[in-house]
Amino acid sequence: MANLVEATTQQQFEDFLAKSGKCLTVVHFQAAWAPQCGQMNEVMTELAKLHALTTFVKLEAEAVPELSEKYEITAVPTFLFFKGGEKVDRLDGANAPELDKKVQRLAVTGSPGGAAESGTTDLNQRLKKLINAAPCMLFMKGSPQEPRCGFSRQIVGLLKEHNIQFSSFDILSDEEVRQGLKTYSNWPTYPQLYANGELMGGLDIVKELAESGELENTCPKAVTMEHRLKTLINQSPVMLFMKGNKEAAKCGFSRQTLEILNDTGVDYDTFDILQDEEVRQGLKTYSNWPTYPQLYVKGDLIGGLDIMKELKENGELVSVLKGE
Repeated sequence: MANLVEATTQQQFEDFLAKSGKCLTVVHFQAAWAPQCGQMNEVMTELAKLHALTTFVKLEAEAVPELSEKYEITAVPTFLFFKGGEKVDRLDGANAPELDKKVQRLAVTGSPGGAAESGTTDLNQRLKKLINAAPCMLFMKGSPQEPRCGFSRQIVGLLKEHNIQFSSFDILSDEEVRQGLKTYSNWPTYPQLYANGELMGGLDIVKELAESGELENTCPKAVTMEHRLKTLINQSPVMLFMKGNKEAAKCGFSRQTLEILNDTGVDYDTFDILQDEEVRQGLKTYSNWPTYPQLYVKGDLIGGLDIMKELKENGELVSVLKGE
């Protein structure tokens, strides 16, 4: 396949970037010893069939230490996305649906004559998915934990004050969404709040709804933090709260924990506490356990890395994980 290639040196990597011009180049920083990299290469092979104008490059991370350091490659697989020689996005870990989503969004699709029309259609479909990603969806500058403008800070405060359950999207992280949503919804400013896929409006509208008592009827009430944590803890019989995920640990303690669990052969799920500051802080209080990783079996806290090491040395770990 002409658009699926392998680079073994920095020069080859730079040559592939230069040849692709303004078209998308997806670079997979991989390691031959990592099975998840092999799985993601299979995903790339299928994507290469669908996106003929996109170049997919496999690159051994350890063979190009300078590039790995430059782009902060700390785990494999990691995917970097380039256009016109510039990095435009990245994906850490073996997440096939997310890779597919990013390629679809960034790739140039269709013939040159139909690219603009096709791009608009694709963007509208993406905006519709984002708007309907949660019953109550807030498009804002920054995140609820770190709003990046006064209007966003005020609307987050109102939603929390009225105990509204909502998800958010940082429009500063995606210029395409930021500009596209203004046209899609015919609403020129941010923040924008949507309920059940319909635009409610900005800060002034939300203030009016709050004052009239209609806000709670329009948006779903939030579940308590305790209820949310209980649900997460019981999501799987064996649940690990860690920095990173199964495919890419983000700290040494989490990496060691994964190695111990993988050796047992027992199925488990993970939750990345780096992706949710509310859970990260709340779980410490809920379980009265100040550090991560934290391991739970059938809803009960087992402990962290030191406890797991002790259980392994005593030969008790497998029976504990199976809840025996």
